Amino acid sequence: MNGKTKGYLLGIIAAATYGMNPLFALPLYQDGVDTDSVLFFRYLFAILIVGTMTKMRGRSLKLSREEIWPLAMMGFLAAFSSLTLFMSYHYMAAGIASTILFVYPILVALIMVAFFKEKLTLQTVLCIILALSGIGLLYKNEQGDTLDATGIAFVMASALSYAVYIVGANRPALRRIPTVKLTFYVLVFGFLLFIATTRGGTALVLPQKWYLWFNFFALALFPTAVSFFCTTLAVHYIGSTPTAILGALEPVVAVIFGVTLFGEPFTQRIMIGIIVIIVAVTLVIAGGSVTTALVRFRKLFPRVKRKR
Repeated sequence: MNGKTKGYLLGIIAAATYGMNPLFALPLYQDGVDTDSVLFFRYLFAILIVGTMTKMRGRSLKLSREEIWPLAMMGFLAAFSSLTLFMSYHYMAAGIASTILFVYPILVALIMVAFFKEKLTLQTVLCIILALSGIGLLYKNEQGDTLDATGIAFVMASALSYAVYIVGANRPALRRIPTVKLTFYVLVFGFLLFIATTRGGTALVLPQKWYLWFNFFALALFPTAVSFFCTTLAVHYIGSTPTAILGALEPVVAVIFGVTLFGEPFTQRIMIGIIVIIVAVTLVIAGGSVTTALVRFRKLFPRVKRKR
């Protein structure tokens, strides 16, 4: 398996596992556990998992002075994105929140335009308008009810933080750091935020049902350790743009779990809104590479010359 194939596979795994957030978080909310406590244990268990993985692979966790600041920034971005996304679950259906979160690839594109001199095309502008139209469909349902503005603000803050994280993971200062080590310190520095929000762990709320501790472990393993690790590795193999495109799986997985397991609404209007956002984001991120991809795909099936 070549590097590009590995990158796409890792990107798919990263997106699908990140979409599992509602599957494990919502039962904890229903049991009375607050957001800060959920994320405190999620990051704590994830640090233990990734740290064990690092030691088993014989990797060093030693940091140089130059690595501390960029890793601290990445950790804060990851933690802040998690915090604001989980807060949004209190204001809207998790599937809708995860769909709106998917605008982060558009933000990746805009960051690349603003700070890395990529060209802003007419196609990008039109797709941004299309994505906003999709969000508009989700914003108001058939009964005229609208989404909570606070929830939307939380999701957009999460999307922006995650977009900056994806761009940052591909910068030269971080590309030199082994993936497992980078993931470990992103979690460690991110955990500091939740130590602060829980007042050093003194304000933690514990689940009433013993088996819900497995949800903490699952949150640490799948949407955190596995997703962060695979995202970082995918960015290294195939770059920020293809990794962002593969994120289309995130809202799909979240909506499936939300509708089938938690009874969240799924109307025709919501379905159209989700499709519009996914199409717009995929097009804006793919950009000019669509034609190249089609040409490469066509070359996999060369014409057979007929014998005369």
